[in-house]
Amino acid sequence: MSSPRQRIAAAADGLAARSPRPGTIARVGLGGMVLLAGVHKLADPAAWTVYVVDWLAPLLVVSPTTFMLANGWLEVAFGLALLVDRYTAFASLVAAVSLSATCLYLAVVWATVGLFGDVLARDIGLAGLAWAVFVGTLRR
Repeated sequence: MSSPRQRIAAAADGLAARSPRPGTIARVGLGGMVLLAGVHKLADPAAWTVYVVDWLAPLLVVSPTTFMLANGWLEVAFGLALLVDRYTAFASLVAAVSLSATCLYLAVVWATVGLFGDVLARDIGLAGLAWAVFVGTLRR
């Protein structure tokens, strides 16, 4: 008769054998997040323009709303590419660079104005996920 520990280990092994590969889980998670962020930017760009602080707005070549709408369409396209596993290296690289740049911007805003520290904490994790998906595509 097997011990509870052995039964738990056997169940975990069985679950692991039936589960998707970690890279697939990461890619689908990243793709879903990018897609949904893009859809939300298209549906409610004003909810996203709050992240454009006063000193950044003049540096944009378009209005904050137009900037968010353009970003939304790009995010929908890259999110779909990740979900269907097409152009995955390029799409994940774009997501990784974009999220890393967003983290740098948010860090400056947090350090100077004290805003968006919660979003920065989340986006650091998402940037790490995007870089992991990108590196994973290079190793296939």
